[in-house]
Amino acid sequence: MHANGSAAGEQATPVMGGLDRKQLKLSHLPSRRDLKVPYPRTPSSIDPNNPPWPAFRGYHTYSFANATMGHRLPTILGKAIEDVIETLNGLSDEEEIHDLVSCIQRMDTLKNELHQHAKLRPIIDDGEADVALWNKEITKYFADKDFMNAPWLFAEAYKYRRLRECFTVSKFWGDYDVFFRQKCDTFSRSSDAVFELSTRFAEPFQHKKHLSDNEKLDAERLMFMELTQVCLWGNSTDLSLLINMTEEQIKALQSTGGEALAETEKNILANHIPKLWEVVRDLKGKPSARIDFILDNAGFELYCDCVYADFLMQNGYAEQVRFHGKRYPWFVSDVTKKDWSWLLNSMVYGHLFPMATDQEKETLKRLGLRWKQYENEGKWVYEQHPFWCTGYTFWDLHKEAPDLFLHLSKSDLVVFKGDLNHRKLTYDCAAPYATPFDVAIGPMASASGAPKVCSLRTIKSDVVIGLGKDGDTLGEKLDKEEDGWKISGKYAIVLLSEGRPGEPVTFT
Repeated sequence: MHANGSAAGEQATPVMGGLDRKQLKLSHLPSRRDLKVPYPRTPSSIDPNNPPWPAFRGYHTYSFANATMGHRLPTILGKAIEDVIETLNGLSDEEEIHDLVSCIQRMDTLKNELHQHAKLRPIIDDGEADVALWNKEITKYFADKDFMNAPWLFAEAYKYRRLRECFTVSKFWGDYDVFFRQKCDTFSRSSDAVFELSTRFAEPFQHKKHLSDNEKLDAERLMFMELTQVCLWGNSTDLSLLINMTEEQIKALQSTGGEALAETEKNILANHIPKLWEVVRDLKGKPSARIDFILDNAGFELYCDCVYADFLMQNGYAEQVRFHGKRYPWFVSDVTKKDWSWLLNSMVYGHLFPMATDQEKETLKRLGLRWKQYENEGKWVYEQHPFWCTGYTFWDLHKEAPDLFLHLSKSDLVVFKGDLNHRKLTYDCAAPYATPFDVAIGPMASASGAPKVCSLRTIKSDVVIGLGKDGDTLGEKLDKEEDGWKISGKYAIVLLSEGRPGEPVTFT
């Protein structure tokens, strides 16, 4: 016998992995079938690593997730490091310098982990209110995942939470915002659009004389339609995507003239603005009517949100507006309390627009004073729940933050602004284009007590749903004819869910 166990004269079978491999010709068995996996997944099989439809992940080269995890996030982190170095160069106290250098070193470590596709480690207990939520999710669903094979939404959020950790473990720099300069600068370069609105709304709104009640209501409807678009397209100045814009490009994106709005309306692929008007119209004069905004970007978009809320207040569609922002810097341009206060105080006291006329400056000041008065009277309230800065999608809001869900259930309308909020509403997965909004947002539409939910979103990422019964055909047509349409910001959607308001809130 030979050493391999075969008899002399026999042909040895090649050995692979220690086992004999035999080739079988399967000519009489049934042919192989390509079966479609049933989606959406059943509720019991849905979890953060297994969304209702397949997740977008960083290694998917066809997805914007790949460009984000491989290029955008390292670039954003590099610019954040440059910001900290600029601050460092202005310091004189040795202890503060040493502390900030340590922050930079932690940021460098995070950047290297991004480049090397490192595994996702737990968050250090840095005293933030969301540590337990983060580590519960990491331990349960992502213990063996890295930046590229974890779902994109979670991995991207995790990067921003790790960036926060770089500062919260320091002695002096726990409140540092690496994006604050960029947010301020972008708003200061938005003068044309800012004054386009301030010169129209500085004075309290008054109807023309001798109008009937129906004529007044119709005038308000038309204003509502236009202001909803202003609020929608204000999202075009998302800093994480447009970080190197010229002033001319900003002006083009922020154009709020009537002709520009008429032109952009045709790019709203799913337009529930008429339905949204019916919801808002029915709130007119309602005692304690309340509208909530889940905010997205600081600067010009927040300014548009406030103009919109001011219109709703003045015309009796809301007695209170609650604005929900982030507790710390998040996804480059998301609103924090510092951004909120900076905007209102800059409008009243600032000198952001040296080329503006005295009249323009006065309109901005009057607008800011009225908004600050709303805040002082409790008519406008800024809030910052820890849940908004976790890796969970809003499908888990009623389970992981039942206090926040109960709070929102008392609102007459909850408006979610921007692309990130839309991704979290829809679980950021590859659902068919025709998927109804109510289905795509799961418990935010179906859980007992779910409020009316509106998503105002300029499309800047892969998930696109709610395009109607012919939506799959429309989406496939755009896929063929317009490469990059999902990330260009050219298109938008306005979607509304009626929810289950008025029902008793129950948690399972």
